[in-house]
Amino acid sequence: MVHIRDVWVNWFEGEENGYNVCDFYEWRSDDRIEVLDQAYVVKVTEELFDYIENNIAELPESLLVAVFQKSYLRKNMSRIQLDYCFIATDGKRIIAVDTIGYKTPIRKSRLTPRQEQIVFDLVETEQLPEYTLENIIFSKEYHILSPSPEDMKGLTRKERQLKQLLFMALDQLYTSGNEAEIRYWYTEWNPNLYMDIQQMSMEEAWSGLFEEVKLGWTSRHYQLCSKMVKGQPFFEKLWELEHGESVK
Repeated sequence: MVHIRDVWVNWFEGEENGYNVCDFYEWRSDDRIEVLDQAYVVKVTEELFDYIENNIAELPESLLVAVFQKSYLRKNMSRIQLDYCFIATDGKRIIAVDTIGYKTPIRKSRLTPRQEQIVFDLVETEQLPEYTLENIIFSKEYHILSPSPEDMKGLTRKERQLKQLLFMALDQLYTSGNEAEIRYWYTEWNPNLYMDIQQMSMEEAWSGLFEEVKLGWTSRHYQLCSKMVKGQPFFEKLWELEHGESVK
């Protein structure tokens, strides 16, 4: 059995996209850090790693059997056995997983640089069996509420969270089907196109707005997000949680 000790984990729960499982350098002082007293290490194929990192579907049975009750959480002076908790690596990437008793990767974490190096060293020195997707076919589809990694590339943790909030507000805007409102927000985003926007159908205006907004993150994105969430209690709460202050 190959395992490592004293592993710091910062669980991100229910995340289906790997870019939301933040690297160590993005951890915050108010994140809840736990310590795995013992964490079982498994080698997986690149395909299975992608599946674990970017999905919350059921894990392969052979992997679940292999890791069952082989990892422990340290809590105060206690050592708590976890049903399906493990560290997976494809030799290039590493992720920690805890299913909290289910068979899907509910909680995920990155490791500290020191612990990552220990895992890479283990993979090089130990003959570990390699787990695969078995008969599972994995095909990831991205959409406005699950943006592609390209849409989040180069952004900080805060920027990613605010961009996803903006996308949620845009999705609600589209769902409302209010043509005048969609034109209004497109004009707010790109006032130079005012005359053209007035001649667009709802679909044309929406497509133009979304295709422009989904690129990168700038002060214009920030301003549009703050304006769109203002007056909407649910979105305002998400803004405050991420931004640390009320919408102005």
